[in-house]
Amino acid sequence: MPAIKAAVCHAFGDQLTVETVDLRAAQTGEIEVTLKAVAICHSDISFADGAWGGSLPAVYGHEAAGLITGVGDNVSGLNVGDAVVVTLIRACGTCPSCSSGKPTICGTPYDGDHGPLKTADGGKLHQAMASGAFAEKVVVDQSQVVKIPADMPMDAASLLACGVITGVGAVVNAANFKAGQDAVVIGAGGVGLNAIQGAWIAGARRIVAVDMSEEKLAIAKEFGATHGVLASQDKPWKAAKQALGRGADAVFVTVGAAPVYDTAPRYLAYGGKVIMVGMPATGAVSQYEPANFAAVGQSLIGSKMGDVVIKRDIPWMADLYDQGRLKLDELISGRWSLDQINEAIADTKTGSAKRNVIIFD
Repeated sequence: MPAIKAAVCHAFGDQLTVETVDLRAAQTGEIEVTLKAVAICHSDISFADGAWGGSLPAVYGHEAAGLITGVGDNVSGLNVGDAVVVTLIRACGTCPSCSSGKPTICGTPYDGDHGPLKTADGGKLHQAMASGAFAEKVVVDQSQVVKIPADMPMDAASLLACGVITGVGAVVNAANFKAGQDAVVIGAGGVGLNAIQGAWIAGARRIVAVDMSEEKLAIAKEFGATHGVLASQDKPWKAAKQALGRGADAVFVTVGAAPVYDTAPRYLAYGGKVIMVGMPATGAVSQYEPANFAAVGQSLIGSKMGDVVIKRDIPWMADLYDQGRLKLDELISGRWSLDQINEAIADTKTGSAKRNVIIFD
């Protein structure tokens, strides 16, 4: 097995250690990608902190881009040298979910404990989220990658693997948002800014960003928000409704906090939808009065990775970026080396970063 450098989590809540690990070659249906960039998503941090459990030791990271450097048997349409985005969306293509056009909720399980990674001494090393992209190289299933233009900057391209498709996709796919409708986006972080962009691209009449930070509300307006509401004020949904003149057609919850889900329906218009994007810790519970939803035709809709079909949606978003209609460069707060990953994670945890990106030489 070839040796590569990777950032390994040995204990939840501890710092990651950059060490040498083994990565086997691509097998049937797989490709090897030498990474150029991987962004740090809050999901990686939640996993590393133990919010959702999981197997250890593990290599996290799932928002990446790079060049194909190895191709296994029975791979079609992907060749050595291709520039690609690497996602966590591993889809079998044949289960009921995949067959109905919903690959983000593929029903075929993947055992990351028996993936392509091993510790330097041959021990178990979990490939988290079917990616393990806090590493110089990955070996992933061909369903997880999409070709991109060769001249697209890799740091910008990496964002298309998760944060951008999750936010934009929640609007255009999960909410089926229509031009002229009103949106509220709760949380103006990396995913929230992309939900705002998605609503703007979809032709929203008004977009209200809700966040605890005045600074983030100002940034949200740069990405398309028409109004900003501080979440810390008393009953912020009243301020949002005042800005809209009514409730919202869609409320996008992009933060992983159960109390936010408790109040999200208060922003809705009759017939409106709460799109559930942010992932609270395992065991977190929210409460609703079902009669209120039934009485006025409202709904709660879960959205996994923006309900995207990556071979359809990522090329579309890459074109929007090339045309200047989708902001990606502006999402990058800082660029770091793999050896600086703990500093990059700490900076992300402050809440001030949009997206920090690890750059590989």
